Amino acid sequence: MQFKNIIGHTAVKHRLTKSVKEGRISHAQLFLGSEGSGNLPMAMAYAQYISCQNKLDEDSCGTCESCIKYEKLVHPDLHFVFPVATNKSIKKDPISANYLAEWRELNLAKKGYITLADLQDQLDTENKQLLISKNESGEILKALSLKTYEAEYKIMIIWYPEKFNISSANKLLKIIEEPPAKTLFILVAHDAEQIINTILSRTQLVKIDRIDDSELQAELVKEYQIDETTAHNIAHLSDGNYVQAKKLLEHSEAEESYHDLFKTWMRAAFKGDVPGLITWSEQIAQNSFGREKQKQFLHYGLHLFRESLINNYGDDELQRVAEMETQFLAKFAPYIHGANCLDCIELFNDAAYHIERNANPKILFLDVSLKLTKLLRVPAPQ
Repeated sequence: MQFKNIIGHTAVKHRLTKSVKEGRISHAQLFLGSEGSGNLPMAMAYAQYISCQNKLDEDSCGTCESCIKYEKLVHPDLHFVFPVATNKSIKKDPISANYLAEWRELNLAKKGYITLADLQDQLDTENKQLLISKNESGEILKALSLKTYEAEYKIMIIWYPEKFNISSANKLLKIIEEPPAKTLFILVAHDAEQIINTILSRTQLVKIDRIDDSELQAELVKEYQIDETTAHNIAHLSDGNYVQAKKLLEHSEAEESYHDLFKTWMRAAFKGDVPGLITWSEQIAQNSFGREKQKQFLHYGLHLFRESLINNYGDDELQRVAEMETQFLAKFAPYIHGANCLDCIELFNDAAYHIERNANPKILFLDVSLKLTKLLRVPAPQ
């Protein structure tokens, strides 16, 4: 991965290349950015630049032996850790090394712009939650205890450190704080609040903001050969999220199913249709709708709450809604207002938190449903 293949973030790229040229490479760095911002491809491009044998001023050469291996994600001094779970082939104690082939295939196909849902589909782990276990920590220590094979640095990219449990994180503290010489940790995270503080405090922050609308628009025109107006609208709706922009262009079936599911839920909740809410809760608790998708669905609901508030109180320019959502929000938005919006948002955030921690989804979603029947009936302030 070269910097030139990453959308936007010119200032970040310059800062990273400058730190390498000046010999100021911090041994533990946190590339923090929201989904679709490009923090994972940025980490891979940075690692490639560090190891490049013929560095250019602002990018790796792309042609040396090291770069060729990096482009295929097979360099022997580049290591990856990412959340995993068991599947039909790996039935016990899974670690990232079991799935490196799938990881490479996914990232090469999507140029590093991936989501947890993408990885779960790629690994075929069904509804199991993806985690980084204590077994992974042992593998990290083993890999970094070896000398480098070809490059000056051993580089460990850890995607989604939010998925460490306490046991696995504690095992890593000492090596992150006092790593072997010429060892670099790059943690690629999306939510700093979910990272264990003892790890967070030992890293240097590299903030990856949302992609600028004009830069995302230009990329969409180039990659998809669409007209400027369509690209402008997609870039605006996706809020600097390249993954979301591609979904909007490709009319993601998942987004449409979330929208239909949400509409059915809200209508039953508003009517106080308890039997309907029980049936709905059973539907979303089915194995085919695993925990990662349940969390994504709750985040989709938070997105519609936000758009409802903007519809009621904000500037239309701030709205980021797909065409299928516009008609629904015209009727739904008046029921999300200053007297209940904070409670609705807290309810969904808490639900996502408890799904993350293996709550029974049928009981949880029914509880949320019953609380919504009251919240949606709260009168708007006069």
